[in-house]
Amino acid sequence: MGYWDKPDGTDCVEKTWISTKLGTALGLVGSAYYLVAFRPDSVMAALQKATNSTVTMAAVGAIFGCATCLSSQMRDTPDDPLSYFVGGCASGIFLGAKTHSAITGTSACLGLGTLAFFTKVGKMEGWRLAGPPKL
Repeated sequence: MGYWDKPDGTDCVEKTWISTKLGTALGLVGSAYYLVAFRPDSVMAALQKATNSTVTMAAVGAIFGCATCLSSQMRDTPDDPLSYFVGGCASGIFLGAKTHSAITGTSACLGLGTLAFFTKVGKMEGWRLAGPPKL
């Protein structure tokens, strides 16, 4: 089962679990690139940095999945892009709280919310970023 296989607002636990796994994977990949680019002084420092980044991204994924699904349920609007904006915004607010910065939270809320909104719109309308052109 994938994230897009079930309508929004249904099976919130499964959707949250899938988005958490995706966030964790992105956190691991990002941590690996960071550790290669900026060599830490010790193994313990590398482990702390990798763990912190991975847990943060896992939390962002979990917050997105949960907020998106609950927003769809509460508003009784399955497959509505606004629910994705709410989920992205909630994830951005978490990042702002983690960094203790209102500016970071506000800009991450708007940025991630807009990205999630247009991802859903693109999925609904069949937008493609790559591949052969439709003729």
